Amino acid sequence: MTTATAVAVEPLAITAAGVVTPAGLGLDALGAALAGAPVAGGDPADVTAETLPPRPVRVAPELPVAELLGKKGNRQLDRTTKLALIATRLALDVAAAGTPESGPVTTVRSGVVLGTSTGSIRSSSEYSRETLELEKPYLVNPGLFPNTVMNCAAGQVAIRHGLHGVNATLAGGHLSGLQAVKYARNALRQGHADRLLVGGVEEFCAQSAWGWHRSGALAPGAAVGEAAALLLLEPADAARESGRRTLAEALACEVGFGGTDVASGGLSAALARVVGAALERSGVTPAEVGALSLGASGQSGLERIEERAVARVLGALPERVLRAKRVLGESFSAGGAVQIAAVLAVWEREQAPAGSVALVTSLSPDGQVGCLVLRR
Repeated sequence: MTTATAVAVEPLAITAAGVVTPAGLGLDALGAALAGAPVAGGDPADVTAETLPPRPVRVAPELPVAELLGKKGNRQLDRTTKLALIATRLALDVAAAGTPESGPVTTVRSGVVLGTSTGSIRSSSEYSRETLELEKPYLVNPGLFPNTVMNCAAGQVAIRHGLHGVNATLAGGHLSGLQAVKYARNALRQGHADRLLVGGVEEFCAQSAWGWHRSGALAPGAAVGEAAALLLLEPADAARESGRRTLAEALACEVGFGGTDVASGGLSAALARVVGAALERSGVTPAEVGALSLGASGQSGLERIEERAVARVLGALPERVLRAKRVLGESFSAGGAVQIAAVLAVWEREQAPAGSVALVTSLSPDGQVGCLVLRR
């Protein structure tokens, strides 16, 4: 389960987090929801007037767009971009408030790495539909087109917040959040940026809700949701020098492929391999892992595979197991980033001791597996 050639990783500091979920805005709301507080969420009718499938739906409360983003330039923004921009604003506000004497949080060498599925599914679907329904295909609303581009949200985040450095969008579905962290680690290690906003976003829309429902990929009763989570990552040494408080350290992040034949056991074995490699590279023993944040909760046939793979490496599941999707609903490409935020939220709420270790895992029916080791 481990590799003889594993190379130890340098910790990355997570110095701020901006989160938008059906539980509300910020880590406090997320932590309360995971502790059992009711998740009121928003009204799906405020998001879409289309008929929705007969399964639970959880959307974010009304978005304070004008308050957080200003009153101008928002009319053509789709929901994916609004979610990403608000999560970014929350993260940067937290970082700036924590150390006002350390100078600006963002510089020309700051950037963004954002995980997604296909960008805004609703925007792409509506634009395509207009080309078929209108009298002539070229009479489509040109204002819709920018929102159909996969990296629209990341571009808007960079433009509005002056992030002139690395700008990347990763379309990895369930693994998007972890892939974004791994990409960011490489970019920071290679000196392509000083600090990066890293995470994932997924909007709720009728198109994706029906897709989840018809595919059978979700267990009966599992909710469809939405979320955005952005984490500010920078080298641990730089964070200490700046005086910014570190919420947690991101240690090893590993991704792999286990094949598409779920029944063969390859997916479970692949996840066990990356978990073992990540622990070794992090210098963490299985006994030190005190919390586990699972990504396959609510997914038909995958939840038990994920649990068995982790138990195979750790010996047993930790006492604390977080299943954010049971509380918030399936948020697809935002799921991994929300899983990380869930650990941070619980640690903050419970004032977990320094040195606490958590494992974040994810897998997908298309064969992707991944994990991240976090240390308080």
